[in-house]
Parts: sequence; C-alpha cells; structure tokens
Amino acid sequence: MNARTSRILVLSAAFLAGLVLCFGVVLLLAGRVSAPGAQQVAAVGGPFELVDQDGKRVTDRELKGRPYLLFFGFTHCPEICPSTLFEISEVMRALGKDADRTRALFITVDPERDTPPVLKDYLSNFDRHLSGLTGDAAAIGAVTKAYRAYYKKVPLPEGGYTMDHTAIVYLMDKEGHFVSSFKLDRPVETAAAELRRYL
Repeated sequence: MNARTSRILVLSAAFLAGLVLCFGVVLLLAGRVSAPGAQQVAAVGGPFELVDQDGKRVTDRELKGRPYLLFFGFTHCPEICPSTLFEISEVMRALGKDADRTRALFITVDPERDTPPVLKDYLSNFDRHLSGLTGDAAAIGAVTKAYRAYYKKVPLPEGGYTMDHTAIVYLMDKEGHFVSSFKLDRPVETAAAELRRYL
C-alpha cells in the first residue's frame, strides 16, 4: 500500500467516524437516545395550565391517575375536528361505566375565537366526557410545544381565517406519559378495548 492510498483510507475513516458522531449527537438532541446514565425523558407531553369550558382551571397534575385522549383542534374546523370528536365520543360510549375512569381533552389552537362559552356550546354536540380547554396565546403555545403539535393561522381569500393543525389523537397513560397516537379508523369496540387496557 503506497502513501497516497494509506492517506485516503485514513481520511475516509476519519470522515465516517465524524458522520457517526454527528448522527449520534443529532439523535441525542432529538430525544431518540439517552446519554449514558441519564434518565429517559418523555419526548411528548408536559405540564400545562389551561381553562375548561366551564371556566375552571385545569392542569396536567389533575389528570394523573386516569389515562386520557387528547386532540388539538378548533370549533370553526369544517370537517376533521367534528368527525374526530364524534369518533372519540363513540369510544367513550363503548367504554360504558369505564368512561368515568378516563378523560378526553379537546385543546383549541384558536383561543382568539374559542372562549369557554364557545367551547361549551360546541361540545354539547358530543359525549359528556369530552372537556374543552383554552387559554391565552402563550398557554396554547406552551402546550402545543410540549406535545410537539403544529398549528398556524391561515388567512382565507374571502376574509377571516382558518387554522392548520396537527390532527392526531394522543393516548396518555395514568402518569401523563405519552403511549402512542390513538387510531380511530377501526371498530369502536377495538379502540375502546385498547383504552381500557390503561385504566
């Protein structure tokens, strides 16, 4: 092996080692792996303080002890939000008495329009176990960031605006830890049975 070939091999090995190190740092920062000796921290979820449809303060601490479903949306949503809340309502009904041992939260991403009275009127169309939560812009920004949810105000050509937002349902366990996204595109009894596993 000549000196030129040897130098190329050394440089290639150094380059590959740098790539592996860089990739490891990216994964660490993204929460995909934990540093040696560090406790694993949930990547989704966290503390919040909001107000429900009755004007009562609700925090993440009050939810502990019961698993819950959580969905971000807004009351002016034309299709995805009402259909998702209807499907969550069906799951709650399928749970029967066990529904009292869980929660379902609808957190608005449009606090400008979705005041507690607006949420209360809107949720009267769905199962009673659904709670609507709102807050000021900072509180909504904090909770969406904690749950890694996306939302954005989108102006409409005819005036006014709509909201673009994350449309998944989060399944959280009794300790407030994220379990997985909760699938609604299946038989309601199957969905209810999955939620019942975490009671």
